[in-house]
Amino acid sequence: MKPSAVLIGMLLLGSLLSACGGGSQSDGPRVVASFYPFAYVVEQVGGDDVEVDNLTSPGVEPHDVELRPKQVGSVQTADLVVYQRGFQGAVDDAVDRADRTKSDVVDVATLVPTDKDPHTWLDPRTMVAVTKAVEARLSEADPDNAATYAASAERLEEQLVSLDEEFATGLKTCRTRTFVTSHAAFGHLAQRYDLNQVPIAGIDPTNEPTPSELAEISSLVRREGITTVFTEALVSPAIAETVARETGARTALLDPIEGLSDDTRDETYLTLMRHNLDALREANSCS
Repeated sequence: MKPSAVLIGMLLLGSLLSACGGGSQSDGPRVVASFYPFAYVVEQVGGDDVEVDNLTSPGVEPHDVELRPKQVGSVQTADLVVYQRGFQGAVDDAVDRADRTKSDVVDVATLVPTDKDPHTWLDPRTMVAVTKAVEARLSEADPDNAATYAASAERLEEQLVSLDEEFATGLKTCRTRTFVTSHAAFGHLAQRYDLNQVPIAGIDPTNEPTPSELAEISSLVRREGITTVFTEALVSPAIAETVARETGARTALLDPIEGLSDDTRDETYLTLMRHNLDALREANSCS
């Protein structure tokens, strides 16, 4: 017996829906995170119960991110948005246009002081605060899974506290407490662990220093016997390499963890922070 035209149509429709992935996404809260560190927290707390959309693609400098219309729409329709006002203008604009309420937004700038340096996540204590806020919002949006979110958040908080203790211990005794970076991304880390950051560029990594500023930094490197000038994964190393070449210092990577790249796609916030700790300990001769 030949199948009817109606049955064939139903089978075709089912195939199309399956091909579009209609049943592959989580039925839990949909969360938009502005860039990697905050997406990482949501993924760790939410697990398989949450669908996470990172607005900043791997390898893209988050300062310069521009949102596609679909991404702007996701900011409007998501159950929760996690971002930091003042860091990514395009994200700020999308949140403003979405007219969201405080109950469905986590703005990290309201949790910790930015102190003119938006790179708050490089202090593990900030990430503890973000974890608590994300857990609270997810539990409100999805009370059936609140216990799961609470357990996952507690586990992540313990890891972050342990990381903080590793930094405090590892950087307690160093020959020098000054380090030179490509741009001013490590102010919160430096303040937390009593270090002195000397940036070649300012908060915006695209702002190049003047010749007099370069000469001053080179003089400081020689005067204080600084052995290392730090470069970054998503920023051109050219100027840092120039300072290193003129002073006899070497270059090494210090990651502001603004996003993952092809080289770091298998890393996590925790492993990248530990790489940073190792790099700082070696550069500053910490015992």
